[in-house]
Amino acid sequence: MLGFIIRPPHQLLSLLSCPGLRIPRFSVLCAPPRLRTMAASSSFSELPLVAVCQVTSTPDKEQNFKTCAELIREAARLGACLAFLPEAFDFIARDPEETRRLSEPLSGNLLEEYTQLARECGLWLSLGGFHERGQDWEQTQKIYNCHVILNNMGSVVATYRKTHLCDVEIPGQGPMRESNSTIPGPSLESPISTPAGKIGLAICYDMRFPELSLALVQAGAEILTYPSAFGSVTGPAHWEPVSA
Repeated sequence: MLGFIIRPPHQLLSLLSCPGLRIPRFSVLCAPPRLRTMAASSSFSELPLVAVCQVTSTPDKEQNFKTCAELIREAARLGACLAFLPEAFDFIARDPEETRRLSEPLSGNLLEEYTQLARECGLWLSLGGFHERGQDWEQTQKIYNCHVILNNMGSVVATYRKTHLCDVEIPGQGPMRESNSTIPGPSLESPISTPAGKIGLAICYDMRFPELSLALVQAGAEILTYPSAFGSVTGPAHWEPVSA
């Protein structure tokens, strides 16, 4: 199951990925254009295409990149202008120590590989949740959950660091404490203009806080993104009310 929700008053598109649900590895969706583009367009084929790339990450960063690169190249071949990757596209570690060891700064090797890939494919990329080494890393050993937008030249045009961290009690599984290893972001990011429309950046658990979405819409966002790495319990629990 993969959903996109269009809110007609604002032409909003919510993109969600949930490893706990059965979904295709790759989907190409037609993004809603700006109202003026819609009025001017006479052909559905003229609308911009965006690709939603579904992956289940592992601790193997190299293999994860190969999987994502394969999907991004397929997106470019199919004519998409922008490809979305989920939260934790870079890796999902087995424990907090491994998370710290595998994390990188934005200036690290992994993001450089994605900038080269964006240039190679001529494609904008939404990197939905990068494990970025946080402020005062040497002292805190904590990360940011960072949503990065690259343009088709490979330049970083926007970064948003997740503000609402997922600290919850999961029935039958015990506590989940994202704040044990992650620093909340300090602020929202202004919506960014892309070939698919003006995008408001959020991540996963942020969807439970409507004030964030309202602020992005009021700032001009036409598309809201919630790249997510939900589990088998939290995924369906979020998906049901959002899709209602």
